[in-house]
Formats: sequence, C-alpha cells, structure tokens
Amino acid sequence: MKIAIIGRTEVLYDMAFLLREVGHEITCILTAKESPEYTRTAKDFRDLADEWNIPFVQGSKIDKHMDFLQNEETDIGVSINYTGIIPQSVIDLFPLGILNAHGGDLPRYRGNACQAWAILNGEERIGLCIHKMIGGELDSGDIIARDYLPIDHNTKITRVWQWMADRTPVLMKEAVENLNINPEYVLERQSKNSKDALRCYPRRPEDGRIDWNKNSVDVLRLINASNKPYEGAFCEYEGKKLIVWNAELILDNEVFCAIPGQITRIGNGFLEVVCGEGKLKITKVEYQGKVSSPHNLIRSVRKRLS
Repeated sequence: MKIAIIGRTEVLYDMAFLLREVGHEITCILTAKESPEYTRTAKDFRDLADEWNIPFVQGSKIDKHMDFLQNEETDIGVSINYTGIIPQSVIDLFPLGILNAHGGDLPRYRGNACQAWAILNGEERIGLCIHKMIGGELDSGDIIARDYLPIDHNTKITRVWQWMADRTPVLMKEAVENLNINPEYVLERQSKNSKDALRCYPRRPEDGRIDWNKNSVDVLRLINASNKPYEGAFCEYEGKKLIVWNAELILDNEVFCAIPGQITRIGNGFLEVVCGEGKLKITKVEYQGKVSSPHNLIRSVRKRLS
C-alpha cells in the first residue's frame, strides 16, 4: 500500500521504517515540532524524507497542508501524536482514511496522558489501539487492532512507554495488512454512548507534587506515573526540590504515630517515609541535580519531607 506518515514521536519514526521494510511505499511525511520528551525531532523526519527522496512538510495545522497531501497518490495515512484533531476533509483525501495509534483502552481513556491516568486510577491493564480516525472527534472510529499490557501499582510509565514503542509499529503493520486484504475490516466498532468514554486531559510537571497525606499506594502510583520520560514526582527537603524516582510499599504491622512525610528509618540504600496511611521505602532520589540513594542525603529520622 501507499502510505502517508503524519505526526511525531520516535515510535512513528520507527513505524515508517517497519512499514517500508515489509514492502509498503511511504509517499510523504508531515510532522510538527516535537515535545521535550520525544527522542526524534522534526529534523529527524526531514532527514528521513530526504534519504527516501519523498515530499516533506512541517506544520501544526494540517488543514493548511491539504494541497501537499492531495498531490500524492496515497491509499492510507498513519498517525501518532499530531498536534491537533484532524478534520474529515483531510481524512477523506485517503481512500482508506487515516489510522491513529492511541495508547489508551478505547472507548475509555480518550485524550491526553492516558497511560499516566490509567496508572493513577489503579487500572489492571493499559490498552493500545489502532483505530480509524473520524474528523473533528477525539480518538473515535472503528478499532482495527488492539493489545494490552497488564499493570499494577509497581508499574512505571517508563515500562509502559517502552512496551508501546515496541508494540505500536508491529500493531500498525498488522492493521495495515488487514485493511490491505479487506478494506472493510473492523476488529471492534467503538461505542457511541458518551457514558462509555473517559476523557483524559493533559498533565503538567507540577502535577507530580507528592502529597504525603495520601495513602502509600496512591503516592506510589504518582511516583510511577510521573517517572521518566517525564520530570518525576517531587516533594521538598529542607526547602529544596527532591525528586523521587524509585519507591516501593512497606508491608509491616507497625503501629505508629507520625506526621505524613516523617522519615522513620534509614538503611543502606533506602529510607522509609510515612504517608497518610502506610509507609514507602524510597531507594532513588534526585536532589540539586544529583541522582543518588537517599541515605546519602538524609541521615537522621528527625528529618521530614514536605
């Protein structure tokens, strides 16, 4: 099939390579400025287009580039993380429409930061869906391929991103091949009932602030949902920002009185801190730009995190 590449991220970059390797023709690339956490930039996509000798354009408003897309004889578009909702007028340029890769368990978890929200909400799995786009609508349209990653309160967003990076190109290849065989192929039609959808809105770095008054499971989920490639869950120690990168639940039967944030134990490579309910063992922190074990930083149980 003849395929247009639309969007951003290193996953889309790798997907373009895979689709080309299995015999599909990449006809053009349309991208936009990358987000800070992406490891592939707009320049990387430009260089790829130059290498393959195909048309390239960079822009954040796709409807301004309809002539660019229309000039290419293309069967289908594939998209990840373009900067805006794509209108139907653009989708209709392609006989088979545009496929979107979405890291959420559709029809729930539509929108932004769906993987982080799923971790925070205590879900047991995170979905990855390849679906047909519907113009002007968010993450709707028929699902062509789907996969799941089981998760729990110990799952970091880092692990989820790696899984999606590995699975998304392969899942998109499967979706394209199914449509190549049968243009009417549908794995699942999304529910049109608005009650079945969960709209997720963006998260910002400041949303990673730890509230030690919350229970230990919720604090751990925040630490894991805010982990790399994001900027991390954080609190303050002696008036300066402390990022918590690694933590785990402490399952003991100690009966205690303590203010949330209190350090209760310091050991080799860890410290224990009180939450509103339960305690956490913290094993990796970042303080004043230095990543280390917390016992190298905090040496007294008279100290407290805030």
